[in-house]
Amino acid sequence: MRQFLTVVVFTLLTIGFFAGYSNFGIPQIEPAPPPKEEKLDLGSMTMDGFIALGERLFNGKGTCTLCHNALGRAPELATVGEVAAGRLKDPRYEGEAGTVEEYLTESLIDPSAFVVIGFGKKGTNDTESPMPNVASGGIGMSVAEVAAVVAYLQDSSGAEVTVEIPQDIGAQEDDGEEDESEPREAIGDPKELMALFTCDACHMIGGEGGEVGPDLTQIGASRDRDYLRRAILDPNADIAEGFEEDMMPEDMGEAMYVAELEILLDYLAGLK
Repeated sequence: MRQFLTVVVFTLLTIGFFAGYSNFGIPQIEPAPPPKEEKLDLGSMTMDGFIALGERLFNGKGTCTLCHNALGRAPELATVGEVAAGRLKDPRYEGEAGTVEEYLTESLIDPSAFVVIGFGKKGTNDTESPMPNVASGGIGMSVAEVAAVVAYLQDSSGAEVTVEIPQDIGAQEDDGEEDESEPREAIGDPKELMALFTCDACHMIGGEGGEVGPDLTQIGASRDRDYLRRAILDPNADIAEGFEEDMMPEDMGEAMYVAELEILLDYLAGLK
């Protein structure tokens, strides 16, 4: 009996040790909180601050650098302030802008008003842009944010900054959102997940979305879960035909919970 009790006690101590180590000894990994709507105090913001805001939006929330980069997936923007005036006079221009500022704003919310030759959707003869409306969908920029990006584009391209900081919108009040340093709550809806990570900026599903990445409308009919998981966690492991490396962010695995990944995989695998 004494030997039996010794074995029981040893077993319980061993289990307790490993349980404690797994809970407290191993660092707990939480996905990084997603970008949140920046609270803007437009009333006290300087133009330099407004331009800096536009730069952060361009490189972050707007996902602009996924296409406007050295790989040439979208038009070069380094001289956009200079070339915009010429585009307004182009016979192909179908928009309503009359100034460079209006053209840049229009290009963000109605990209098909003028499509640079060679950058249109396949089969449209450069009459339709693959770029999404940044004020809708998963990106969802506000009027002030669009204006900030336009100010940044003017400044970074060496053009005169004509944008005025919107004052009639007013300062955004603290709405009681939890601190950005706190882990976000897990999401159980695959469509909400895809909106959170702005998948529709590059991928099309059912005729809606971008064409920078592969069409996912029937992806489940041709790809299994292992392929889909690898495509999300290590997007450069297998490059779809007709596309290039480095087109998709490589940190998706760090940005979502494991349970969210499985929910997303179930959704994608069911698209047949």
